[in-house]
Amino acid sequence: MTIAINYKNITYKNNSINLILFTDEKFSISALKKYVLSTEYSYIFDVLKTKDKNKKIISFDINSKRKIVLVSLKKNLSSSDVENLGAKFYDQFKNYSQNKYILNTDSISIKLQNAAGYFLHGLKLKSYIFDKYKTKKNKKNFSITVIGKNKTSIIDQIKFKAIEDGTFYTRDLVSEPGNILHPDEYAKRLNLLKKVGLKINIYDEKKLKKLGMNTLLGVGQGSIRGSYLVTLEWNGLKNKSKPLAFVGKGVCFDTGGISLKPAKFMEDMTYDMAGSAVVVGLMKSLALRKAKVNAVGVVGLVENMPGGNAQRPGDIVKSYSGKTVEILNTDAEGRLVLADALTYTEEKFKPKFIIDLATLTGAIIVSLGSEYAGLFSNDDKLSNQLIEAGEHVEEKVWRMPLNKNFDKLIDSKNADMQNINYVGGAGSTTAAQFLQRFILNKTPWAHLDIAGMAFSKYGGALNSGGATGYGVRLLNKLIEEHYE
Repeated sequence: MTIAINYKNITYKNNSINLILFTDEKFSISALKKYVLSTEYSYIFDVLKTKDKNKKIISFDINSKRKIVLVSLKKNLSSSDVENLGAKFYDQFKNYSQNKYILNTDSISIKLQNAAGYFLHGLKLKSYIFDKYKTKKNKKNFSITVIGKNKTSIIDQIKFKAIEDGTFYTRDLVSEPGNILHPDEYAKRLNLLKKVGLKINIYDEKKLKKLGMNTLLGVGQGSIRGSYLVTLEWNGLKNKSKPLAFVGKGVCFDTGGISLKPAKFMEDMTYDMAGSAVVVGLMKSLALRKAKVNAVGVVGLVENMPGGNAQRPGDIVKSYSGKTVEILNTDAEGRLVLADALTYTEEKFKPKFIIDLATLTGAIIVSLGSEYAGLFSNDDKLSNQLIEAGEHVEEKVWRMPLNKNFDKLIDSKNADMQNINYVGGAGSTTAAQFLQRFILNKTPWAHLDIAGMAFSKYGGALNSGGATGYGVRLLNKLIEEHYE
């Protein structure tokens, strides 16, 4: 379905097009007289007496071509509340045959700035579908003309659209099958982002070997596809201030390698690159909205396959940091990709902070389900900022423990460390504890384990199931609130 939103500097009554108006939580309509015909007002007034006013959206069929929709707004609604109303509106009317609407922003009485913008933002986010490989596509159009004095400013329209485009790009990447979006193809697509103003550097296997990124390369050595580290830079400030750094795990398909996963649900492992997709979607958003910040995204792209040249359990590899790792389980591969990426990012870019994202452990789903991402961090300030941003956009995080006492669970007799905890328990924490060892210069760092958040079987408030794009809006809000 195509969603078209147009902004007009006009006010009119038209009895042949659908109309969206906003009321208070009690559905008081006296203030709406000037926006509808007198006969329509009388009809709505009468019918409203029989309607369930506990609903947040009520519609009235005026005739076969005209529907008037009332959306109730409580005084103290948050931006995410209004986004959810927009999503609810889309769900309620997406199959209606007459999908042309006028949204009159003059009917908005609450003080929330950009209320109409948040409503439409939620509607757009909810409307996403991935039907690229469907032979029959939904060709319906959904058109909204926005009028009135409370329209979203052009600057904020650009910002909303940039975040939507970044989120949709992330969802597109995560939704692609493994035979299409393997590391070679992924690297090519990222190179195309130069056209939105990002500086792209692609490090192939030859360059990675020269750099000594053996933990990353080890994960991909069983695949016929290449392995890559890609950096995406956005310089929105003229000065050379330290960038904000975002690092993502990009395992395009994860069989588990020699430590092979069970066959059931292995098809879902196409989304094991979701952490990298969030980083890419975020960087695209920053470029599209010309964010006044310096930022860098770093993604490690590999495919974990059980080929004849695959990494074996028991192998010992030397990381980019110089530290050695004993591979006890080849299915604990994401931390190996991130290990080299984290150290390289810290050394190369000397950032203000590093935030990494990864679908890292099933254990975090046991802990937090699909409601919160796991947050692990060495910095209280950064943690609190992420928690606050997550609450604001309803992409929530929950801080989990890190402690030196967990180190004994990943210390190895044969190398500096091992890649899993064989004792059992604390699976997500020991994975994060492993990653922390590759932050060498005490840079503020946060790790987001998004295994329960990147993909949804049943859908959420702002997505209809499948890839969620979780993290793009969270990190955009973090940057917007604290670093621009």
